[in-house]
Amino acid sequence: MHKTYIPKGVCSRQIDFDIKDGKIYNLNYIGGCDGNLKGLKALVEGQEVNVIKEKLKDIKCGSKSSSCPSELAKALEEIYD
Repeated sequence: MHKTYIPKGVCSRQIDFDIKDGKIYNLNYIGGCDGNLKGLKALVEGQEVNVIKEKLKDIKCGSKSSSCPSELAKALEEIYD
């Protein structure tokens, strides 16, 4: 299933991804820090949704209350639970 999430309070403007058999694929961010987000994509590709949610929740970016990884965890919470 293909999903789109609009993050809040971070530099990225949109997160797109697919979930198949409880795993995440094709993660793509629009906006944000390109290199960091490419790294994040490489790390989560093919990983279990529940593992990703647990590892990425509550990560902060500087003085912001969230981060691009944390927003992915929130997206998975809303969409996959």
